[in-house]
Amino acid sequence: MNAFAENTIKDLTDEFEGIQKTPNVCGGAACIRQTRIPVWLLENARRQGITEIELLQDYTLLTAKDLANAWDYVSFHKAEIEQNIADNEED
Repeated sequence: MNAFAENTIKDLTDEFEGIQKTPNVCGGAACIRQTRIPVWLLENARRQGITEIELLQDYTLLTAKDLANAWDYVSFHKAEIEQNIADNEED
């Protein structure tokens, strides 16, 4: 399957490998599979200059594939991630 087809499927189904939303876990935010590490947290860290290597060292449960999945999710859900970051900056 080519990249265009994969992106179209993601856009239509809202399914992203390795990313899950579970009610009552991290406020229902998108998290890395089987963890409580929210995608918005990783994106916010990346914006603050934290490198992928540093993220992998700090979150030893994460893999490079997890980060790639998170960045893919962010690219399709910019408004959601922006809102998650804003909501958590207020706390």
